[in-house]
Amino acid sequence: MRLKKNLFSALVLLSVLLWSSSVYSARIKDLTDVRGSRSNQLYGYGIVTGLDGQGDSRIEYTELGILNALESLGIRADKADKSRNIAAVMVTADIGPFAKEGSRMDVTVSSIGNADALQGGILLQTPLYGADGKVYSVAQGPVSIGGLSAGNAGGANVQVNHPTVGIVSNGALVEREIESRILSGDSIDLILRSPDSATAVKMADAINTYYPGTSIATDAGVVNIKLPLDFRGQTTNFLAAVGSIEVKPDVPARVIINERTGTIVATQSVRISPVAVSSSNITIFLNPTTGVSQPLPFSQGATTILPGENAELIEEVGRFETLDELDPPGASTVNELASALNKLGLTTREMTSILQSIKNAGALQAELIIN
Repeated sequence: MRLKKNLFSALVLLSVLLWSSSVYSARIKDLTDVRGSRSNQLYGYGIVTGLDGQGDSRIEYTELGILNALESLGIRADKADKSRNIAAVMVTADIGPFAKEGSRMDVTVSSIGNADALQGGILLQTPLYGADGKVYSVAQGPVSIGGLSAGNAGGANVQVNHPTVGIVSNGALVEREIESRILSGDSIDLILRSPDSATAVKMADAINTYYPGTSIATDAGVVNIKLPLDFRGQTTNFLAAVGSIEVKPDVPARVIINERTGTIVATQSVRISPVAVSSSNITIFLNPTTGVSQPLPFSQGATTILPGENAELIEEVGRFETLDELDPPGASTVNELASALNKLGLTTREMTSILQSIKNAGALQAELIIN
């Protein structure tokens, strides 16, 4: 009895998992940004010290930088030494939309001179400016690098990653807050990270389900929401409520090929019209088929007819593996087609050429992107 009960529970759980995976959705907060809630870029010129002979050689702006730093401490010097223990750097950071005075953030430090490495260096106090020329943060602290540089007098050297770029973790203190205005009048604009008309309309409809008459898709990239009367003065609470609403985004038909890594990715909505392609010793026949989707147990779905494709591959003997060894034999989607071609020994360049030919023939109903 226990075995049957466990088996039944496992089948129910499997059905729920399959159903949830087929009806994929995402939270609105993961698909959008709020207009007025954005980061801002900061930058500044700084000096890194303590580099043990790996810093800049005699460079004018490096010397002026350390002389100015010493003068601010009440130490007057006519010229800097030649120990190469210092380096001139540019300091950059992104200040978040809700960063408050006294909060900390990471900064990136990069050499602008001829320093060999910033390993073990300390960034001196550096003001960071915004695009308006005002100081919004001050950075200081030890520099951590993800690279390594080593060598000897004979000229042999080894370098891993970039030793002249580093990070000062939590090294910047926010001195001035940047006001974020997310409420315009009595409405909020949600900006889609991947603009799409169908997704914008779905999002507006989903919000209207919970807050009727408040949302409208103004264009493919923006959904405007009027703040309900119950949430006046509680904008943050409303955004938290709206952000948790789930929407099934409409993914465009797209095939992305990265020739450098040999990666081919195709979205679920890609379709291929009837076409025959011959490349070297292989011929591919693609024909549309019709499938039926049955609702899963304990669901309220309906039986639907789905379009699809079948692919038949014919090859000459002597170059590729036999077709019987492919699993599955042939391909019904672009993903399976690419997988089958890969098993047959075709390189990414050859697969790219085949997909380009299908696209040029007008048979690939998708956007083809080659990186």
